[in-house]
Amino acid sequence: MDECENLIKSRFPNINDDIYSYLESVLTVSHDEFERPDDVFDALGEMLTEIASSGTSESDIRDTCNEIYELLDFGKTKRSNGMRQLDAPVQMAAMNFGAMTDDITSMTSIWMNGSRDDRLKHVDKKKLEKAEAKIQQKIDRRNAEGTKPSVSAGQDCQASAAQVISKKSARMENKSAGRIQDIRIENFDVAFGEKVLIKGADITLVYGRRYGFVGRNGLGKTTLLKMIATKQLQIPFGVSVLHVEQEVTGDETLAIDSVLEADTVRFDLLKKEKELLALNSTEASAELSEVYAELSSIEADKAPALASVILAGLGFSADEQKRATKTFSGGWRMRLALARALFAKPDLLLLDEPTNMLDLKAIIWLENYLQTWPSTILVVSHDRHFLDEVSTDIFHLQSQVIDHYKGNYENFFKTRSERMKNQQREYDAQLQLRQHAQDFIDKFRYNANRAALVQSRIKMLEKLPPLIPVEKEVEVTMKFPEVAKLSPPVLQLDEVIFGYSKERIVLNKIDLSANDDSRICVVGENGAGKSTLLKLVLGELTPLTGFVHTHRGIRYGYFSQHHVDQLSMDVNPVELLQQRFPGQTVEEYRRQLGRFGVSGDLALQSISSLSGGQKSRVAFTVMCYSKPNFLVLDEPTNHLDIQTIEALSIAINEYNGGVILVSHDERLIRNVCKELWICGGGKVTRLDGGFDEYRKVVETELDCVIYK
Repeated sequence: MDECENLIKSRFPNINDDIYSYLESVLTVSHDEFERPDDVFDALGEMLTEIASSGTSESDIRDTCNEIYELLDFGKTKRSNGMRQLDAPVQMAAMNFGAMTDDITSMTSIWMNGSRDDRLKHVDKKKLEKAEAKIQQKIDRRNAEGTKPSVSAGQDCQASAAQVISKKSARMENKSAGRIQDIRIENFDVAFGEKVLIKGADITLVYGRRYGFVGRNGLGKTTLLKMIATKQLQIPFGVSVLHVEQEVTGDETLAIDSVLEADTVRFDLLKKEKELLALNSTEASAELSEVYAELSSIEADKAPALASVILAGLGFSADEQKRATKTFSGGWRMRLALARALFAKPDLLLLDEPTNMLDLKAIIWLENYLQTWPSTILVVSHDRHFLDEVSTDIFHLQSQVIDHYKGNYENFFKTRSERMKNQQREYDAQLQLRQHAQDFIDKFRYNANRAALVQSRIKMLEKLPPLIPVEKEVEVTMKFPEVAKLSPPVLQLDEVIFGYSKERIVLNKIDLSANDDSRICVVGENGAGKSTLLKLVLGELTPLTGFVHTHRGIRYGYFSQHHVDQLSMDVNPVELLQQRFPGQTVEEYRRQLGRFGVSGDLALQSISSLSGGQKSRVAFTVMCYSKPNFLVLDEPTNHLDIQTIEALSIAINEYNGGVILVSHDERLIRNVCKELWICGGGKVTRLDGGFDEYRKVVETELDCVIYK
């Protein structure tokens, strides 16, 4: 150990006693786990890198670790296939326990290895405690570096993950960390409280591919993303991970500066440049040259332009990019968090419902941007079109199992549907075979001439594996009530001008109309006046000039973006309907809930325990209880999974009343809407040509900001 001390202190003259004590403790306690020089580098390399001088490369540190391995006796021992040459003959009789001295730990022999507890007796307890404290500090610092204010790993004290990792697998992961970025997470479980969400799963994330993660709400998709982000599941050391989950903290930092700060390497180099310029010395000048070289190598001068492109694509105007982050609402701060992650370009980007915070224009930009993403993406999304445009692979979670499918969502849907059909055909064939055999047995059980054949059939059935029915996902159903027809015109806006003051006009001279068979989608950027238009239609706002004419028999059903948040969480769905609409039987309340798939035990569970999609279905029930004949739906898909969105589109198409819809889900719009109203520039215009025409308009506008 003295030779190792001399080697380390000669190569790293700036090392202090505390750091050396830490290194010495690692070598003392963990040396039995080192099987090759790379193991020494894995254990000491990071700390040696931190204390090395600026001219020391990783190769130099690896050479030092190789020499440490050679100096230690166990390095030579393990290289000889576990055999060791003895200095003198060993008398086996002397190994008898009765002949041992009182100090059993002083004995050394190739025939007797001391236990770990025995070995620890020779370790300085103070040094060991100091080493453990250093290790914990490193873990805390690493977690802090990987968790920025805007791109947070998130914490969930109720969720837990378990993973079976062999020593060999862990060593191979660490060994390969500097060379590849593929991620293998093998044989892991995820639980939420006592409920097991995922069991015995294996996933592989190949560097450069984009994985969509789908499955019903409440099965554990978001929880798994948090487990990966917080490193509760093992991923290769050195792989950078960002989880876009929390909004940027509002302060005086400008929006564009907030994005630029996400590149910590560039930010630290610029900070160092300022410090060196302030020193204005000869030594500082030499170091300043190195800083400039590093800034040039990472093309730091191009960073502001790239940050501006990302912000523009996500909807920030040139003026908004120069505003302080504290001036933005929560939704826009979430966009800033996404912009920071896109700018930082981590090895693994974790996105959870990224389209929820974006309007259609920003979604179309994000689809184009992610198609050229250089590293790995794992995204949870309910937007089927977004998954079709972005994903190269799909992970599907069902019944605690994760299955992998090549291709986008459309390919996954076709492949899985065909697989389910084949499994059902095989099940039916096996069932028919068993039934025929059983019929033969029942028919000829007491026929002496057929006894041998009966016995062979019985043995055949006994040898067959259990027949398990094909597990199908429960189909979601939604059904809006039948309503009486209204004679036109049902709704008409004439020369409507609205503003919160005469100086702040939001909508100017709006002329539009709708009937009871209308299927209208309102599109436009966030802040363009979509929600204001809906409130004018509903009569919640009064125009400054102009008129809003409505049929005297119209009954609106309004689903707001915050409808789910306004439910009473301390009651169950049946009790909620009893409070809102008293006087009916429990059977009637349950029948109404059943129209939107809230049946069985769900109807009696506390609303607080329901998933976001289940709460939305309760909100739809409340909205439709009075049988509205005109629906106004503001972002109804935010909490729904793909299957429920499909059910919603079917329900809207079957509904015989009018519908005005604000949504960013392209597939829902294509399936449902026959007419588009575009909000922008204080105007609302009717677009002929449908969604394809709108997409062309948007892509033309985005040509100047899409990053190629």
